[in-house]
Formats: sequence, C-alpha cells, structure tokens
Amino acid sequence: MSVLTSPRGKSEVVHCRRTESQDIYCIKSLMRKFTQKLFGKLNIIYLLEKANLAVTVCNDKEEIMAQATFVDYPNWNVSKQNAWVSLFREFDSEIPCTPLNTLFMHLFVAVDEYSIGCCNEIIRTVFKAVPELHFIFLIVPAYMSLGSTLITVFTQVGIIPCLTFEEEFAVYICHRHNHYPQLHIRKARVEDHDDLMPIFMRHDTILRETYGEYFLAELIEAQDEENHAVVCEVEGVALGFMSVCSRVNMELLHECFNLGPFHGLCNPHPDDVLEPPRQLRVQGSQDAALKTSSQASQKTVEEPQEPDTPDTRECIQGKTVEAVTEELLSAVHSRHVNEVENIEKLSEVSIAEELDNDIMTEGSASILLPEEKEDFRPIYRGTSTAFCIQLFCIEEKYEARSLDFMNFVFSLFPDKNFCIISLPHLTPEFVLIQNFVKMVPFTNCTLEQDLYIFHRAGLLKSINIRLATNSDTPGVENLVSTLLLNRSILDDFNQYKVAHRDPDGTPLQAFVAEVAEQIVGIAVIRNEMDIEYIRSHYNIEDFIYFTHHQREEHGHLHHFALNPIFRHYTKFFLKEILRLGFKSCLYYPIYPHLRSGKFQNPYAHSLTSALHYLVPVRPRRQIVYPLEKLGINAPSKEVSKEPLCYALNHTNRKLTLEPKITVNAKIVVVGASNVGISFLETLVFCPHLKFNNLTLISTHGLPGKNLLGTEQRRFLASDHCFNDKDYALMSLCSWVNVVVGRMTAIDRAAKHVVVSKEEIVLYDHLILCTGQQYQVPCPTGADITKHLTNREIPNNSKQQYTGKVPCNHFTLNDEDDCFKALTWIKNNSITTEGNVIVYGNTIDIYTTVETLLHIGVRGSSIHLVHPPSTATITCINNYVVESAVENALQEAGVHFYQDALLAQWNDGEYPDPIQSASFTTPTKPFRLQCSIFFSFCEKNVDYETFKAFNDACLVYDGRLVIDTNFHTNDIAIRAAGSLTKFSNRYYSNEWTHSNFSSKEIGFQLAAAMLSLFDPTLEPVTEPPADLDRLIPMYKGAKIQGGILPRHYHYLHIAKPAIPAPLEVQMAQPDFGLEIVTGNVQNGNYFRIHINKYKMVETITCLSKEPFPASNYIRLFGQHEQVLNNLCERYHDKLIPDLYSSPTEPRGLHLTVQALLMSHPPESLKPFHQGRPQGSETAAHLLSFPSSIPFSSKCLLLRVAFWNRRPSSGIPAGPQGLTESEIPTLPLATRVLWYIFCLMQVAVCE
Repeated sequence: MSVLTSPRGKSEVVHCRRTESQDIYCIKSLMRKFTQKLFGKLNIIYLLEKANLAVTVCNDKEEIMAQATFVDYPNWNVSKQNAWVSLFREFDSEIPCTPLNTLFMHLFVAVDEYSIGCCNEIIRTVFKAVPELHFIFLIVPAYMSLGSTLITVFTQVGIIPCLTFEEEFAVYICHRHNHYPQLHIRKARVEDHDDLMPIFMRHDTILRETYGEYFLAELIEAQDEENHAVVCEVEGVALGFMSVCSRVNMELLHECFNLGPFHGLCNPHPDDVLEPPRQLRVQGSQDAALKTSSQASQKTVEEPQEPDTPDTRECIQGKTVEAVTEELLSAVHSRHVNEVENIEKLSEVSIAEELDNDIMTEGSASILLPEEKEDFRPIYRGTSTAFCIQLFCIEEKYEARSLDFMNFVFSLFPDKNFCIISLPHLTPEFVLIQNFVKMVPFTNCTLEQDLYIFHRAGLLKSINIRLATNSDTPGVENLVSTLLLNRSILDDFNQYKVAHRDPDGTPLQAFVAEVAEQIVGIAVIRNEMDIEYIRSHYNIEDFIYFTHHQREEHGHLHHFALNPIFRHYTKFFLKEILRLGFKSCLYYPIYPHLRSGKFQNPYAHSLTSALHYLVPVRPRRQIVYPLEKLGINAPSKEVSKEPLCYALNHTNRKLTLEPKITVNAKIVVVGASNVGISFLETLVFCPHLKFNNLTLISTHGLPGKNLLGTEQRRFLASDHCFNDKDYALMSLCSWVNVVVGRMTAIDRAAKHVVVSKEEIVLYDHLILCTGQQYQVPCPTGADITKHLTNREIPNNSKQQYTGKVPCNHFTLNDEDDCFKALTWIKNNSITTEGNVIVYGNTIDIYTTVETLLHIGVRGSSIHLVHPPSTATITCINNYVVESAVENALQEAGVHFYQDALLAQWNDGEYPDPIQSASFTTPTKPFRLQCSIFFSFCEKNVDYETFKAFNDACLVYDGRLVIDTNFHTNDIAIRAAGSLTKFSNRYYSNEWTHSNFSSKEIGFQLAAAMLSLFDPTLEPVTEPPADLDRLIPMYKGAKIQGGILPRHYHYLHIAKPAIPAPLEVQMAQPDFGLEIVTGNVQNGNYFRIHINKYKMVETITCLSKEPFPASNYIRLFGQHEQVLNNLCERYHDKLIPDLYSSPTEPRGLHLTVQALLMSHPPESLKPFHQGRPQGSETAAHLLSFPSSIPFSSKCLLLRVAFWNRRPSSGIPAGPQGLTESEIPTLPLATRVLWYIFCLMQVAVCE
C-alpha cells in the first residue's frame, strides 16, 4: 500500500490490483474527451479482453482511483502486431527493445486530483510485476500533448507514421531505471552487518539463536575461494544478502533426485554408468510385463518414478545434458556483453518431457515405468558443475529483482554451470526460485527438502520466438529426438513446411524458440475448428468474453516442447505464440489415455511442459435433447455431437502475465471414493493455484477405466456423482500422482503412510476418504441339522471374518471388482449351469440380479437371500416400486428368501470353493447349492483400514470421529464421507456424512482446506462459542439409480434427511403435495414430491425405457413456478405424463430453466477471485430452439441478467451494459431495459 497526497493536501491510502470486469463502469466514468483524443475511442471490454496486463488503483474503500491497460503491441495501428519489433529497431537502434522487455500503454484514466501519484504507482507496480520488462511505450497523435500527468513518466523519442491513414504519431518511452531499477550487486563487507540484520530478524530469529548475534559478520569474514557472500545495494544501503558455496553433497543428491536430464550436475566422464546392465534391463522388462499382465493381482505399490505433473515432464527420460560451450559461459559473465556476438553455439540440453502417460495399460490406473527405471541409479564420476545457495534474504520491496543476484554469483564460479538451492517443501515459492527448475525426487526419497536448479544459460535474454522455417529442421529434430511422440511432432512440423495447413485445410502454424542461433523450443498450433462445441460444453466464459474474440483468434495447441533450462520463459513463449499467430486464446485437450486397448491414444497430442501455465476449464452441465422430436429446432450438430470426451486446458492474453500460486504441500488422499475424487477435482480446478504434490492412494488407482463399457455398471447402483465421462473431462491423472495399493499403517510422528506394508508415502496433510465397503460375511456356525432358528443364534453381526476368502465369493465395491466377477462368471460357465446366491438387503442386490439375467444366467438358478434388516426402512422405501421389483423377480423365476442368516459354507468344511451355503430363518433352516456367492451385507470400514486408524491412535467410535471442520484428533489428518461420524459433543449421532451428497462433502472439504493455501480468500472467522456445537447441513441431493429386474430404469432423488419410512413422511401435516403420473405396470411411473414451500424435494422414476437422468436431477430444489406452475397444471389435469412433458416442446424449457437456475456444489464460485467472469449473452440465450415458449425465453433472460455470479458481465445491449451497471440504473431505465430484452425475444419469435 502507498499513501498519495493531492495538491490540496488530501491523502489517500491506495493499493494496486488486477483489473476486474466489475471495474468497467467506473473506468468509463473516468474517461474524458482528452482521454479519447489521446488513446482513441475504445471499447473497454474488448480492450481488457486483449490486454496482457491491466492494473487498477483502489483506495481503502475499494473506490477506483485510476486504471491502466498494457498490451504487447502498439496501438493506433502504427504497425501490425507481429511486425513492430523491426519497425522500432529501425526507429531507434539505441533502444534495445524486444518482445520480452517491452509493453505498450493503451489506456490510462485517473481521478484528476490524484492522477500523478496514481500514474507513478501503476508504473512502479507494472515494472515490479514483470521483472523482464524494461520499456513501456506510449503512442499518441503527434499533435497531442500528454498532459500534466503522463508527461511526468514518459519522454518523447520520435515520430512514426500510421499504416492505414496519413497521420503521424509521437512515440514516448518510460524506462525501468527511473521507477524500479535493477539492483547493484557486490561482494559483502562486514560493515553490511548492521543493514542486513533487521531484514533477517523480520523473517527468522533461529539463525541468531543458533549461531550467535554476529553470525552474519562471521559468515562474511569467512569468505574464500569456495564460499562467497554478496549483497544487493540501493543508495549505499545493503538490502539483500546471498551466501553461496561450491561444496555440494553430490552423492546425496544423486541418491534422492533424478538428475539424469542434467547429467547429474557433473561433467561427463568416460567411466559414467548411464544405462542399467543388460541383464538387469532384461529382468526389469520381464517384471514390468508381469505387473501389467494381470490387473486383479496387483498388490504392490506402483507409483511413478516421476510424478505425472507437467513441470516434471521435461525431465523423465534420463538423457545426458551436454556441457554448454566456453563461449556461452564467458558471455553470461557480464550483463553488458552482447550475448549474440560472443556466443558461437549453445549446445542443446536434451528435454525428455513426454511420458509415462503414453505407456499406461489397461491393467493399472497408475503409471507403470520399466522396472529398471526405479531400481537403477546412474553413476556419475565427473567433477561437480554446481554450486549452492546457502543463505538468501532480501527486503520485500525489492524481492521482484531477486534474479539480479544470479549474474554476479555465476561470475564468482566461472567453472560452474548450475546453481542449486534446497528448501523445506512447505516454504512458499518466492520470486527467486520461480525461475528455477524443481527437480523430481525418487520414490524412496525421504529427504524433506525440494531441490531447485538454475542453469547459467537461463540468464540469457536474447530468446527469440518466430515462425519456423525450412532451415530449422535439423535443430527441431535434434530438440525432440528424445521425446516419445517425436514422430508426431515432426510430422506436423513437416506438414507446416509443405502446406501451412493440415490435410483437411485447417491453417497450421509452427513456432520455434531460438537462443544464440540454437533451437531450444518448438510449438505447433492450428485454428480451433470446434469452438462452438467448446463453448457449449466447457465453461470457457469463466475466463473470456466469448463475443469479443473472432473465430480465427481461437487456436489449438498441438505440441509444445521447451528446453528445461529456459522453462521460466514458458509464459513468454505462449504470449509470443498469441501475438505472432494473431490469436487471443489457446486450447489444449487431454484425451483419455486408454482407448481400444492400445498403449497410445490415437487422439493424443504430445504432452506439453506448459500444462501448469494453462488453466483447466470446467465442463458445462449438458441438457440431453430429444433430437428426433425437436427436428429442425434441435441444436446444431456442432453443439450436439458427441466426440471423444477430453479435459480442456486454456490460456489467453490476460493470463500470460498472471502468476499462479504454487502449493508444494504434500496432500495425500487415501481412497478413490466420490468424496476423494470431488476433493481432488475442486483443488485441480482452482485456476490460480498450482498443486505440485497431490497424491492419491487407492486399491485400484483412479476410477473411470470403463473396463467393459456400460455392462459392468449394472452390477452396482449409481449415486450419479461421477461417471466415466466425468473422469475423462477431469483428467486427474494429469495432476495427481497415483499410488496403487492399500493403506496399512499411519505414522503420525513421522507423517507418513505405509502402503501395502512396505512402501512409504510422506504427507503434510492426510485426507482419509476410504468410505465403507461390503465385507465378507461371517457365518454364524449354526448346525442346520439341529433345526435352529434365528432367535437361538447369538448375534455376531459385528464379528470380522478372518478365514480364507473363497475364490467364488465376491463383494462388489467398485468397477474392478465387477470386472473380476464378470470375468469369473464367463470363464466358469455360470450362465449355463450352477446356482448363484445373492445375499444382502441393499439396492445393489437388485441391480446385480438384473445384470446376471442380462448376461444369460437363468432366473431359476438365482437365489436372492435377504438377511434380517436392522434398518427402519427398506433400500427403496417405496411400496409401489418394491412391488414392481418383486413381481419382476417372480416372473423371471428368481427364488428369494426373507430374514435368512448365513450359517455355514460347505456344512462347516473347508470353504474354498463354496459348494453349498446353509441359512437359518425365524422358522426352519435351508441349504442351497452354490457356484458363486455375492455378498451385499451391510457396509463397514475395512479391517486393515480400521487397524491403521487404531494403531495410529485416531479416535474411532464405530466410525472415525471428526469435528465440523473435518479434523480428526490429529490436526494434520482430515477425514470425510461414510467413513466418519461427528464427535459426541455435537449430540447429533443420527447425522453423519452418509446422509449427504458425497460430491458436496468433497467440495466442502476442499473449500475448508483452501483457506490454508489461497491468499485471495478472506480469512475464516471463528464461529461464536454457542454456534461451535452445530453440525453443518448440506443441501445437495442424495441420489441413487440403476437398472432393476425387468429392465426397469430406476432413479430416486431426495433431500438429505434422517431415513424414515415413506408412509411416515406422508403422514406429516406439512408434507406438501405428491404428484404421480403413470404406473409401474406400464413402466412409466413418475413421482414428484413438492414440499410446503413449493420446492421439488423428491423425485422417483421407474421406467422401462431409458430416460435422461441428468435432466431430472436438475429439477431438484426448484420452485414449482419455475417449472411453469407445475402444481396448478397438475390439478387442472394438464400433465398426463411427466416423462413426455420434459421432452416435448413446451416441457423442454423447464429443464433449461432448471439448468440455469440451479447451483449445485460444483458450480458454486470456483475460487476465480480477481478474474473476469464470463456470461451468456442475450443473443446466445435466444439461440435456444424456437419451440421454447415466449414466456420461457423471457424467464431465461431474467435468469441471465439477475442470477449470474456477481463478478460476471453481460456484454449485450446497445450500450454494452454490464451486469454490475444494471442495478445502478434508475428504475425507469431498468424497465426500459426489460422492454428491450422482451423486444429481442419477440423478434426471435
């Protein structure tokens, strides 16, 4: 913050921030006629969309004092955006302006009284935010003066003509050194001690307490050839300190980190061992083949040697880094030396960024590397080429210039090429290490430090991005030679050279990054041809105003590879691609890895090392349209087509200079339950946060492998939280490390999890989301020959089965279990002979029976056995539906038994395999022959999981005990989902997470944790003492659905509640209204419960025909008036069938309205703080099928204008009014605005 004083003596405390969309109205109010003459007539929304950086100055009341917008090409059309560099070099060769160090001011407005102070504050902030920036140009008509404000910071350097009309423009320049200069670096002196100690003490007192009060003076005095201390100086005062040392423990680094891409930070030596011995290599390949051959037999942890994160994709394959030539090294010693003249050649550093994702197999959800990659460690015998930073500190005001130290410290070690620094991984990423490359630790590394590396060549500023030419072919081939998909890159590169177009005619562009005549980067883009599909299927308008981007300005990123020593130029590379390619947006899709059982997805692009610099885009909820019924009114094929789903990543001009906050905390999630997946999804889709250490421990890895299409899904009922399409749209494998195995222990003191009794996974925050699973039932042991009844048998429902699990006994908890069971059935001819016993009381018994009937098992061979129920309600809790299911079972010939307890397998003999099963009942026992046994008894916590909790002394009381903030009794361990219960101090034992939507629980868990990592969130205030005992209540719907016997498609949607029989609910005086159409005999049963507040509270569907469940789910929680006065029309008998109503022309709009009005957890404000939000325009809303009634379109317009997120704007209407402006208008004006909207609808009609 700064204090500005006006000429009249008034003071204002101001701060700078990035411009947001709600600032537009105030920016317009600050514009004067002089502003228009200086910058031209501007569309503010359009300008902000195309700007690289926009800064707003606010006072302490958040009132806007000033705003400035900066773009990477000139205004007033004095040159094309891709050609200004040559023009300005001809204009003044003494100004070394490049795209890297130059920006252009396109707008400046300010409150007159504080304009000079605001201008200086903005300029200083811009130079601080963009360390590479040295020049800001301002171009105005030659006849105009700059006025009293801008003239204080800009100096005229000449005049240039305009391209399109005869007029001259004056060019003004602003230099960095006048506002935020580079730091002067020198060797430290003892007398610097007094200047530096206050800076150290503000950050940490441990050093003084450990080494004494004068430790810094002693460190400075101890300098020699191996140890140096340097300071940065401003006006004779030391304001920063760095201690460097050439003694590095290379043996420890080689043991803990994969330094192969940099040749182990050593000089090449003839005795280096870089490849595993041949015998080990062959054995490793065999071991890897065995691991991938059988998915069901995976018991060990298979964690990638390198986490599957974009920053590490440059460093996976262990290739050698060739030494940089002496000419290069001498050139970097001084910043004043002309880089290009003194560099003869820059030897390339091998980048191996492509990766393990392309060698994934169907057998594993984790990334499987060849065995020798994990066991083998290269041996480097050459001398070290690295020095380390031991101590670093700098005044916060000058932190942005931290990189100024590097040129000087490299000059102190002329024989060293690398600078390294190790930090505790919880250290926030400061400016200096943002320019370093974070190295990847080996899986067995227990060092609690992160290693960062910076190469001497990274100091070069002569990087040039340009369109590729034919002469670049050898350099590009050399650059990508180590990449797994290098053939794909070269094919597209050759296609560009030959035709500049794809075979289908789509324009293609290839760009190269060049340093000292050496190709160090390659990128290939094409025009995005599916932009309508992207707009309709992804929330791209969270980041852009779509209507302000031309179709040809959307680009599709196919390939991106950059030498890792220049990784800190990735954003600059992307920015130049946009400028030179005349693009404003880039899109990068990530397709599912598994397709048609192949190792390589034919749709896949080469993996990009720039992924962390893009933002993931959330998919939109989609309406399921009855295309055949809509006919010509159906959406266009570009919108309604169903290509292969992919996760979309995006960047645009606004994001190229916007930093991400890096989170290095090790967040370990145990269990791939819906809660865990929702938690990870929420973190991954935070666009301004970069999580480097997300790890998932799961028995079968990430879900969504879609092993047998939709067939396996019928075994288990669905809660409609996630499906295979959702997993593909998230692509969690791009951001999350996956450890395949089972958690067997937790060491709270050492903060690590033991997986499969042997592997260790370290954590800073442990998230337990294992949920509950079906367990193997424990037979009572009753001898049925004694004719015992249930009353005569002791209750052993809590007893754990500890014997051998029979090979033909199956408990189905996930898709992998279903796949295993289905494979066993087909391999053992169960469909033609043998009895099947299905034992349990949950809805999964009915979906499993339906699956068995569907695959050909005879109904007479299926025995459905219900154990005595301890619940107060049935699994369906609807007598009508239950009767229909029972009738269907009888028609199919399925035998079913009530209140039967499992007594023995094989009459008490050895149980493997199960050949018979005996049961007791309240009357007489019975015995059944058995070929396969399915158990769906009550779910519980797995024994190994319970033992891990118990041994770790986590409080367990039937379930894992948590508080309202998800904490266990260990502050570093949180838990959520059906695994947990609230502490008894809340006196709410009947309420647990099982009563709520798993997806919402995961979202709320992530929201609770984001306050630890996201500085843009407001601090969480502690609740009053009397409210601390209240448990949180969530509003998301509880859903269950599946296919029941007789091919009934079933869906039940209800609000979270304590279970109670339906008859009891309906007997309540405030029950509300029940709307029922159809019947189960005809297979069109539809029931809606409207509560006393006229809100949709329950929906139950039972149909013989498939129906769009996602459409009906969105109706939950809507007011009946939103559904076109549903109650009134039902009383008037205007709704004979609720199934046909939503798919008919008049009914389809109800779903559209509900989709726009509903706010499920995943669509709550996704932490896009400080970022312009997109919106639907009126024209887009009016593009809905014309079959939607006039009144519904009016409602949609009201929804769009009044129920969007507060930070969104609506660039529609004759004046370009935004949403934030509409409430400020007079009432009469707003009425006219509504009339204008209705007229638009009328024209459309």
